[in-house]
Amino acid sequence: MPRVPVGKINLYYEIHGKGSPLVMIMGLGGSSAAWDKYIINTLSEEFRLIIFDNRGSGRSDVPEGNYSIEILAEDVVGLMNALGVSRAHVLGVSMGGMVAIELALSYPERVDKLVLCCTSGGASRFIPPKGDAMEDIMGLMSGEPEEMLKRGLRIMYTPEFIAEHPERVEEFIQEMRTANVSYSPVGTMRQLRGIMGFDAHDRLHRIKIPTLIIAGKRDPLVPYENSLILAEEIPGSKLVLFEDAGHGLYSQKREEFCKIVIDFLKQS
Repeated sequence: MPRVPVGKINLYYEIHGKGSPLVMIMGLGGSSAAWDKYIINTLSEEFRLIIFDNRGSGRSDVPEGNYSIEILAEDVVGLMNALGVSRAHVLGVSMGGMVAIELALSYPERVDKLVLCCTSGGASRFIPPKGDAMEDIMGLMSGEPEEMLKRGLRIMYTPEFIAEHPERVEEFIQEMRTANVSYSPVGTMRQLRGIMGFDAHDRLHRIKIPTLIIAGKRDPLVPYENSLILAEEIPGSKLVLFEDAGHGLYSQKREEFCKIVIDFLKQS
């Protein structure tokens, strides 16, 4: 299992495919095992994928202290340095999108193109979760496997998708069970504090990197209105909305998601 020293911690990472590097940053509490296998297989045909476990997640260290979004972004730069990657496309989902935003702002010379999925620019203009979504997120801190599966499904997918695609639901359950082997409730809580302290809205106008923003209109956790705000604030950004997708749109709409991402990153 490849782990590399980054600052004072060790990060777990995997590399898939060849070509231009694409760093993929997972969301709150998620590890590299949480990526849909279809996405990994499809994108790795076009790019050299670098997936990893954020500090506090998966097989990376769970150090004491602050897990601010700025520190998580520094971790990504440290990982790129350790792997000899000077520049890369960067794709972030949910919390990972916040980390990607901070990378683009603090280290623009390291980012070729930016893909932001189901994310937000931070606290000052954040549109809050709908319904029971925040309760479900807090329930993920329990570390109780079956409770986490139930709540994870509700956050990720629409009820219709769950009812109509039992085989895909089973895929998700198996991926969650694999990821939960190394899940850290403590690390996840520290990441959540970092999310709550993040705010980039007064800086988003500085992003000059080509940016694609993707959201699901039925996302209960990070409502799509957050992506409308991002599109308004990031100059020249492109916005794609999925009418019937939830927070896990990148998995629920994986074929369309991969095509949109590949087309955007390949566009000259």
